[in-house]
Amino acid sequence: MKTSIIEQKEVRELVSNSLKNAMTYPEYRELIDDLARDGSTTGDLANEELAEFTKLNARRFKRWEKTLDLNIFEEEIRNLPAVNMSWLVITESWCGDAAHLMPVMKALADQLTEVELSVVLRDENPELMDEFLTEGTRAIPKLIAMDNDSGAVKFLYGPRPSVVTEMANKFKAEHGKLSPEFKEDLQRWYNKDKGLTTMNDLVTLLKR
Repeated sequence: MKTSIIEQKEVRELVSNSLKNAMTYPEYRELIDDLARDGSTTGDLANEELAEFTKLNARRFKRWEKTLDLNIFEEEIRNLPAVNMSWLVITESWCGDAAHLMPVMKALADQLTEVELSVVLRDENPELMDEFLTEGTRAIPKLIAMDNDSGAVKFLYGPRPSVVTEMANKFKAEHGKLSPEFKEDLQRWYNKDKGLTTMNDLVTLLKR
């Protein structure tokens, strides 16, 4: 079923209004560091385990922001069509995938002259999150790329890179759910990949 013009307008207004109340990436990073220092976390289900994940993610953010090397995409990025977009990321401080993906998103946005990256928290924005579910779930991080001229959503990205999505889908098909061992393997995959798959996915989306 095609989305009606009225529904499209409602989605555009929802994203636009969310952007007005969003944090900048530096503000979000400051929040992560503050929470990690205080042993706290974002989200409705705040507990000690999620606070530990937040602390771990603060270290991951810092590491990727210092070590990401995406120079192999320099020519591709230079040849991308001109865009005027707002990128809105839905996330929470405890989200492990976000700590690996968001530094790449920010690095790419910084290289595009008319793209600004903003952040909102999932549990504080249920209406927005429910508009952009992944297979019926509130999976994060979810990047919403909105064209500033038309207000249209140009593409979505997340909650995981393309290769990891295939890995996870295959594992769940065979075992029913993701195991702790799979999640440990996933962290090793992120460390080995060094953001290259995420960057390639995003550049491919921008070419369309």
